[in-house]
Amino acid sequence: MYLQQGIALLLGVMIWCVASPALATDWTHPLSFSNAELGRHDFSGQSLQAAEFSNANLEMVNFAGADLRGAVLSASVMTQANLHGADLTNAMVNEVKLNGADLSDAVLLEALLLRSVFTDVNIAGADFSDAILDRAQIKELCQKASGVNSKTGVTTRESLGCR
Repeated sequence: MYLQQGIALLLGVMIWCVASPALATDWTHPLSFSNAELGRHDFSGQSLQAAEFSNANLEMVNFAGADLRGAVLSASVMTQANLHGADLTNAMVNEVKLNGADLSDAVLLEALLLRSVFTDVNIAGADFSDAILDRAQIKELCQKASGVNSKTGVTTRESLGCR
């Protein structure tokens, strides 16, 4: 009896979803690439809002112009990744190895960047406004900060609070 009621309820929900396509398609699951091997993958220009890339190998990945707002990239390896012009607003980029990465003209508004490594990165025109960084990271990034972000009009030095 309970099985029949459960099946009837499930069929009712399925019919409701088919009859209400707008409700069924407006909600989507965020993409998950956690623990994935994505070296050299091309995500350029893609909408990847709230996608999860935690603990992933993202070496030499192309995220140029990608929409990564709210994405989770925590504890990933992004050596020589191309993030030119990417929008990383509210992204979690903590504990990420960004050695040799291109962050030029990227938007990192309110991004969490604690304990990430920025060795030999290009940050010309990147906007770090209200990003969460520690003092050592800010000091390191200020030494190479230059340019103005093409989308926000904010200078990299100003966004980092460089003196």
